[in-house]
Amino acid sequence: MKQILFLLFLGVLAYPTQAQSVYSFSAGLGIGPCHHYGREALYTDQLAYLLYQNKLQTPTEGRPLSENSPKDVTWQAISTDKDRKFRGRSFNNGYLYLTYDANREQAAILHITGHNMVYVNGAPHAGDPYASGWLHIPISLKKGRNEFYVRTSAFSRYQGLMAELIFPEKPVSLNIDDPTLPNVVLGNQAEPLWGAIVVVNTTSKPLIGLQIQSQLAGNNLVTNVPTVPPLTTRKVGFQINVAGVQQKGDIKAQLRLLQSTKPLDEKEISLSVVDPLGHQDHTFISQLDGSVQYYGVAPQQKPDGNAPALFLSVHGAGVEAGGQARAYQPKDWGVLVAPTNRRPRGFNWEDWGRLDALEVFDIAKKRYKPDPQRIYLTGHSMGGHGTWYLGATLPGNWAAIAPCAGYPTLADYGSHDGKIPTQGGSTVENILLRASNPSNVVKLANNYKPLGIYVLHGDADLTVSVEYARQMRKLLGTFHPDFSYYEYPGGSHWYGSESVDWKPLFDYFQAHRIQADSAANSIDFTTSNPAISSTIRWVGIEQQQQPLQLSRVQLKRNKKAKTITGKTENISLLTVGLHDFQPGETVTITLDSTKSISHTVKGSADKLYLARKNGWEVGTKPALTQKGPHRSGTFKEPFANRMVFVYGTSGTADENNWAYNKARYDAETWYYRGNGAVDMVTDKEFLAGQYVDRGVILYGNSTTNRAWSKLLANCPIQASRDVLTIGSDRHMGSNIGAYFVWPRPDSPTASVAVITGTGLTGLKATDANQYFAGGSGFPDFMIFDVSMLQDGVKGIRQAGFFDNNWALSNEQTASQTTVP
Repeated sequence: MKQILFLLFLGVLAYPTQAQSVYSFSAGLGIGPCHHYGREALYTDQLAYLLYQNKLQTPTEGRPLSENSPKDVTWQAISTDKDRKFRGRSFNNGYLYLTYDANREQAAILHITGHNMVYVNGAPHAGDPYASGWLHIPISLKKGRNEFYVRTSAFSRYQGLMAELIFPEKPVSLNIDDPTLPNVVLGNQAEPLWGAIVVVNTTSKPLIGLQIQSQLAGNNLVTNVPTVPPLTTRKVGFQINVAGVQQKGDIKAQLRLLQSTKPLDEKEISLSVVDPLGHQDHTFISQLDGSVQYYGVAPQQKPDGNAPALFLSVHGAGVEAGGQARAYQPKDWGVLVAPTNRRPRGFNWEDWGRLDALEVFDIAKKRYKPDPQRIYLTGHSMGGHGTWYLGATLPGNWAAIAPCAGYPTLADYGSHDGKIPTQGGSTVENILLRASNPSNVVKLANNYKPLGIYVLHGDADLTVSVEYARQMRKLLGTFHPDFSYYEYPGGSHWYGSESVDWKPLFDYFQAHRIQADSAANSIDFTTSNPAISSTIRWVGIEQQQQPLQLSRVQLKRNKKAKTITGKTENISLLTVGLHDFQPGETVTITLDSTKSISHTVKGSADKLYLARKNGWEVGTKPALTQKGPHRSGTFKEPFANRMVFVYGTSGTADENNWAYNKARYDAETWYYRGNGAVDMVTDKEFLAGQYVDRGVILYGNSTTNRAWSKLLANCPIQASRDVLTIGSDRHMGSNIGAYFVWPRPDSPTASVAVITGTGLTGLKATDANQYFAGGSGFPDFMIFDVSMLQDGVKGIRQAGFFDNNWALSNEQTASQTTVP
């Protein structure tokens, strides 16, 4: 009876419906190459350069982009093939131009696969570069001609590009193409489980007061849904009561979307029900953005009452976390947990991929309570890189690591986003690239010393060459006392489950333990960003002399002699834990052959702050308003702490439209790349709301965004209409753009990422969001003008890093006229 009432209730809808129809694009014009985007802040785009200045001529066959463009790069006619895809060299690293003539204003859903992004009547929207197929973009078609400039990549000519317009039946709907769902584990059903599904809003109004009602095995549960802005999609979480599930297999659940108790749409989903000892997927709420994420598990098979080992396994490109866990036979001596990297491709286990791994790692330690000395890290392909990266970045976490078919750095092996450049063409570009130093595990290789390392690679791997493994074997051979190396004869990139579930690898793990801190009397640790990696055992690097350059500490501790000696590089503030000395003992510390420091231990929690000035001296714990591991800068750092996108509404109509379109573009990209969801709010809503300790992404300038004065009043970078100042330097005109970071004055931990410009042209020049590319380096600030899109680094006015007091530093700032 409940099921009958449920379906009858859905017969009345709050919005009018119409029959769904689809328009497939079959002909267009292609041009290329005309842009370069990669894993760095610097980019060029000849078409966008013209578009942002209203100088782009309407494409016609045979026409170049402009009078100054190469004459052999012209618009060429192109049609779809039998698979309804555009292919060919004519738009390689370029654009596909499509048009649609509408007889009236109307909403539609744009569905394109295989592209990097698209301008719809000038507004940027996210792309589907991996041709996943589930990205649906609500748009508003104007009456008359609508223009689509679809940005392509070097891969587009091979994988093809499909484009269509969907005219939906309902203006508001649920889309189940991209769900995030848990498994129901029998016997573990006391609490509701989280899932996530996409809400599509093709209306011109925000959807407020939404709820999702779930129904499973006779149990209903209602979850409040956050606001979905106009003409957007948002992946939203919902809870589901699984208490009534009784047997293994697949089970159907009903979801319905409500607004003020009125039904808008319904969908059916399928959940898998598994045994407690079977492979399983678990969901959780991420503290990065409040979205629902998941991880896969291969449970311990024969619990003996003792704390199990924990294996963290990071997957390769295109692999789901659940599939990664299922590649392993469950072990009787430990539990294996596989995080997602936020998506099957995600962030290459760097940036937010690293944070996802650490979130899952923390959850796993709380849930499974592993033996703290038996924690291991492994991964395959991109996850092999993740293993090298996470192993070098957080060496204190692991007893041993095992990269399988991996590459060490994104400078040597690129994917769709390309490689990280290793050397810039100027001091300005080198400042930009310095922000990528945390990605360079070769420079962090000394951090592997305390770890066991097992390297596994097929000797016939055509995807990730075995030469990468041999490179690391050669490097490890120069200093590492305990690593094992095996090339699988005839092994391709994937030669079955033994590609990861290799018995000698797990035997190697079983022979290794994390050394107790009390026994670790030798420290050799390097970091380039204390906010990413600052501490190993009893030593911490709190602040640097030169931000994002390598900082290294090498110490020897003699507990019998009560001495600590060693040397440091690029460290201004160091912490030394003294908990392994007895209260009342006097410890002598000598660093860099300078005057020794004597300190009497006060207690078991005694930690000494050492500051480098003329020499080393006893310092104090820095204020939270300074840089430190809690908040150390780079533009990308604020994209965390349940970030909120704040767009300006106090400018002209065009400026306000830019702010909303740019925030929406970033939200779409974050959803695509990071399976994420963010709150998009106006400046007025932000000032009136409660967003304590949340990261803020601010769109606009002091003229157009009311939140500027609250968040950035004391920042040495100020932007308004027609002028941007940085310290005593002034940049005039309407074509200046900037990215910069600033600590929230009302928070000890959160920061503000500012995307700003001095006019519409400068604002549009910030549209590119390469900051979402894994490993891409963005410094604390970057000031440029629209000419960067045409001339590259010559268009960057200034770039650099704030000092530890968040002040401008001439030594850490580069420009086109001064050398840092």
